[in-house]
Amino acid sequence: MTTLTLQLQPQAPLEAAAITPDIFLGKSEREIAGLPVVHGNETCLLGDFFKIEGSGSAEIIVNGDLTRVKNLASGMTQGHVVVNGGAGMHLGAAMRGGVIDAYGSVDAWAGAEMKGGKIHIRGDAGHGLGGAYRGSRHGMNRGLIIVEGNAGHEVGAAMRRGMILVTGGTGDFTGAFMIAGTIVVLGNLGIRAGAGMLRGTIVAFQMPELLPTFRYDCTYQPDFLKLIFQELRTHGLSISDGFATGCYKRYSGDFNRLGKGEILIYDQRK
Repeated sequence: MTTLTLQLQPQAPLEAAAITPDIFLGKSEREIAGLPVVHGNETCLLGDFFKIEGSGSAEIIVNGDLTRVKNLASGMTQGHVVVNGGAGMHLGAAMRGGVIDAYGSVDAWAGAEMKGGKIHIRGDAGHGLGGAYRGSRHGMNRGLIIVEGNAGHEVGAAMRRGMILVTGGTGDFTGAFMIAGTIVVLGNLGIRAGAGMLRGTIVAFQMPELLPTFRYDCTYQPDFLKLIFQELRTHGLSISDGFATGCYKRYSGDFNRLGKGEILIYDQRK
């Protein structure tokens, strides 16, 4: 494995898209240390900020207070990246494969427009988790994001495929303009959830304030949730058996658009 330990705290955002298994593979410590990064408006070397141990491999461990380090593992297609200490913006953005384990909170746009792989965050996540950048048509297109904490606004905005699980609460506009995919929120769901969604599923366990463009359909037991929760347990999550076998109120919408999306709300009375 390759271990990077932050030695010099950046005074400005550090663009570190070079920290990815795709770029590290086959490189020596010296070659990794010579990779370019951007500090503010200056081009620097990775070795100016990190102590590097081990030659390039598909497994990378990054240690330190990385809140000013942006684009960690963005665009990665393979391997395993472990982040100890949280991360700045765009963690795993546009990734296509591999696994990211973050032990700490991360800033905005984690997993934005990702197309595969898995991001597991043991902490909070910022705005735009798995979402689309401004002016882009599609957010997350495949893959899995797990947040063991809270997340900000616009979680899964314009997502096309994939799954997002947030064990805490989310901010406003969760699943806004969703095209497809699944978002599961175990805590409080913010206002205006599913605004403009075409298709897709949002699962909530607290009764949210729904937009008037959503319509109650029925209360039933969705069999597909049993499979989803079974899969999530394989990632080390504790999911109540009652969630898998319980009843859910189904609201369809957004009828300002196609109206084929759904928000499922766990019925605690059943």
